[in-house]
Amino acid sequence: MTEAVQVHGLEIAPELHAFVRDEALPGSGIDEDAFWSGFAALLRDLVPVNRRLLARRAELQWALDEWHTEHPGPVTDADAYEAFLRGIGYLVDAPAEVAVTTSGVDPEVAVVAGPQLVVPLTNARFAVNAANARWGSLYDALYGTDVVPETDGREKGTSYNPVRGDEVVARVRRFLDDAFPLAQGSHADAQGYTVREGALEVALPGGPVGLADPSAFVGHRGSAETPEAVVLVHHGLHVEIVVDPAGPVGARDAAGVADVVVEAAVTTIMDLEDSVAAVDAADKVAGYRNWLQLMQGTLAEDVTKGGRTFRRELAPDRVLQGRDGAEVVLPGRSLLWLRQVGHLMTTDAVLLEGEEVPEGIVDAVVTTLCGLADVQQRGRFRNSRTGAVYTVKPKMHGPEEVAFTDALLSRTEALLGLTTGTIKLGIMDEERRTSVNLAACIAAARGRVAFINTGFLDRTGDELHTSMLAGPMVRKADMRDTAWIDAYEAQNVAIGLACGLRGRAQIGKGMWARPDDMAAMLEAKIGHPRAGANCAWVPSPTAATLHALHYHQVDVAAVQDELAAAGAGSRLRDLLTLPVAADAGWSADERTAELENNLQGVLGYVKRWVDDGIGCSKVPDIHGTALMEDRATCRISSQHVANWLRHGVVTADEVDDALHRMADVVDAQQAGEGYVPMGPGYDGQAFLAARDLVVRGMELPSGYTEPVLHERRRLRKQEG
Repeated sequence: MTEAVQVHGLEIAPELHAFVRDEALPGSGIDEDAFWSGFAALLRDLVPVNRRLLARRAELQWALDEWHTEHPGPVTDADAYEAFLRGIGYLVDAPAEVAVTTSGVDPEVAVVAGPQLVVPLTNARFAVNAANARWGSLYDALYGTDVVPETDGREKGTSYNPVRGDEVVARVRRFLDDAFPLAQGSHADAQGYTVREGALEVALPGGPVGLADPSAFVGHRGSAETPEAVVLVHHGLHVEIVVDPAGPVGARDAAGVADVVVEAAVTTIMDLEDSVAAVDAADKVAGYRNWLQLMQGTLAEDVTKGGRTFRRELAPDRVLQGRDGAEVVLPGRSLLWLRQVGHLMTTDAVLLEGEEVPEGIVDAVVTTLCGLADVQQRGRFRNSRTGAVYTVKPKMHGPEEVAFTDALLSRTEALLGLTTGTIKLGIMDEERRTSVNLAACIAAARGRVAFINTGFLDRTGDELHTSMLAGPMVRKADMRDTAWIDAYEAQNVAIGLACGLRGRAQIGKGMWARPDDMAAMLEAKIGHPRAGANCAWVPSPTAATLHALHYHQVDVAAVQDELAAAGAGSRLRDLLTLPVAADAGWSADERTAELENNLQGVLGYVKRWVDDGIGCSKVPDIHGTALMEDRATCRISSQHVANWLRHGVVTADEVDDALHRMADVVDAQQAGEGYVPMGPGYDGQAFLAARDLVVRGMELPSGYTEPVLHERRRLRKQEG
């Protein structure tokens, strides 16, 4: 690290010190010396607590390893196993009642159900696109994806295909009929849209008609007689019918409709964790700067497409004339959360007594400092109209760690002059000790929790590591059919509702990992709102536009009412059922296929992470299908191989041979200008990182990939 800046006993990386001094602090009203003095005091108090919590994780894992060594195989005595978990403090008594008291939450979080994007904050273009994905063209989303099959003359081609376009229009008209039915007739027969005396009139061949529910009309832009757009609302989500009879699409439409734009990514998580490769102070400051500029409303990026370069900026709010003639302003951007890193990793950006401090503590303080630009209304736009700061904290293990995060956020609020509870907390239910103690975790942050969700991949990675010594785990594809995953997905929603999250928080579900397979997403992902989740992750703005349709089809508020009335019940025994294979007698072909599938995925992801610093991307799987990969997917694949290696399902030689074969596959898949292959030497930092994740999988804390990836990425950067 370049010579550090000495401040109040801390050694601050020059990049971070300059960023705080020159960019984050100006205009905040906070004195620079007071900031660093308070930050130093906060670190001296909380760093030891952070370390004790990590030591507690290690103690519990040691006890679990001992128990499974003495009781190998699937658990045969559930009572004894549960008693053991309670005896070591892994499982705590659930609170008799939890009443969340979080207040000052924006409607996008508290009330409106809709898609949620997760994007790497270090990529400015992705960040701007995601923020602007609050609104998406339904015409474009259907025309450009596999939702409309390329059969019977509906091919995309290199220019506009009117046959495909007509199919898109027909599908959108059916959507309008379902969400906004007319008093009689169909939107498919519309010949024009007019606003008359504050009501929407649709011209049909038989005469004008109104909406079956006139209150669904919100307002319009342009003149009332020939509006440029009319805006409707259903289940809290807005839909804009864009009218342009002179445009190439509108000219072919009897009503002049040029597009239908839907409110899509209501919220977005700007990620500093699993989807980024930030391994040093320079990387971290790049992420912090993007967050500050998002809060200031100034983040922009030059984009080149088709030989043309243009500047992509944050979208303004959408202004229209309401039914009563008054101005109505709808947010033009997704409401933004920020996901910090967990408690495990440290950063060279700040040293205390010569040692790196927990990265998550630095994230909490610096990102909230950046958030003051929005809280104090110094930005071009508002993110939170209630003056809140939205923070997601990943990879917490149990209520003690949630309580620590709550204390960290309280200390951060005090340092920055914010009212306690200003920072809203998202709890990622992705570690086993959190899942089995979820009500206690929510109770530990009851005054600020505003989000919980399930994350199948990280949760599976922790399931594998926690019970690593119990025996060989089922094949990865079979995990979704195990008792624990069914209980996990159901109990997350039920417990959240029982703790009073309705009307105060989001209850979310995980990512759709196949960004090019939108037809399948439309078939499958409706299951998330049907399960009572009021948000679910999607991999792109286009996916958000399509997933928004599900929230028109399902009234999530009504589903939550039904689930809350039914009560949470207890699925603890199912949740504690280990996914150990009852019969590990897989054939040689099955073992090889599983091994190659896992290792190809690890290598494909790690190669880009270590060599290029890309933390999340579309990576072809072993069959060539593009999958969204991040550290969570890498964790499950590497831990699965480590488990099979530990129990002799595969040998070390088989693992090494498969690593070489799959490295060759990845080299062929990713080959291109500037690409440095892993073979034939297989001695580069990326290949060695992938091998470490498997061979050292047993020793890695909770099976996390970060220690290895950070180590190898830093070495790769030193190599140039």
